[in-house]
Amino acid sequence: MPSQGSGNFERGYIIPIGGCENSISPQVAEKLRSICLNASAKAVVLNICDQPLEHKLSNQLLENGFDECDIQSINNRQQANNPLILQHLAGVDLIVLVGQRPLQVSTIIGGTPIAKQIRKLNADGTHVVGTFGAAALLSEHMIAGGQEATIPKQDGVTMAPGLGLTNRFMVDYHFKQQGRLGRLLTALSYNPFTIGVGIDDGTALFISPNDDLEVFGNGAATLIDPSNLQYSSMGSAGSGDPISLFGLQMHILAQGARFKAGEKKAYDEHWA
Repeated sequence: MPSQGSGNFERGYIIPIGGCENSISPQVAEKLRSICLNASAKAVVLNICDQPLEHKLSNQLLENGFDECDIQSINNRQQANNPLILQHLAGVDLIVLVGQRPLQVSTIIGGTPIAKQIRKLNADGTHVVGTFGAAALLSEHMIAGGQEATIPKQDGVTMAPGLGLTNRFMVDYHFKQQGRLGRLLTALSYNPFTIGVGIDDGTALFISPNDDLEVFGNGAATLIDPSNLQYSSMGSAGSGDPISLFGLQMHILAQGARFKAGEKKAYDEHWA
């Protein structure tokens, strides 16, 4: 479950971005600045990896309206337990998590003070971005890996606990489009409550405090809504078996398209 926070503030945005280990588009950077309402916006980039990461994220945020952007590296769990790292999160409007592989990121920060503080800050209004491998981490149920298949299979996806900022959306971030659909469908057959979203490289999902989702970037998002799922054969399937799923609904959301999770409705400026 997402953190409840202090109860005095509206939750911050949750922004998974497909691919983008090294950079984000000016369009996405401008949107990130627009949701930070303070006159002087501050950001911090957390590199969560066991080796140094080189990217342009800090400069791109500064070039698109942010006044400050700190960069911190967390290479192991000892650093994730360092109270000095927590000090760099104080007073920021935006936290950007960067990592290469979802499981690597989760094993470095999962259950640590830094993870708990990110959850609390998001609940109290700080916006949180996850790029590349850290995009999948933002969900409660994290897609950590799996097969490259277009159909769901009994063992077609590897799941792990995520950071838990949202339990309404589950993200497959990988820049290879092949395999996303099969992994998402398999994951949804395990947990039909959540909504599955596969995002293209460079494409961002802006998930608002009331779970409205908007797509920004040059690619698109594939959204699978299982709320009307009538039947799943997952419970009786053997290892490697294809899975039957009846009643799923799919949407393809490009730049500017939105999805209201509460109403289970997709729309854009031309269709409401």
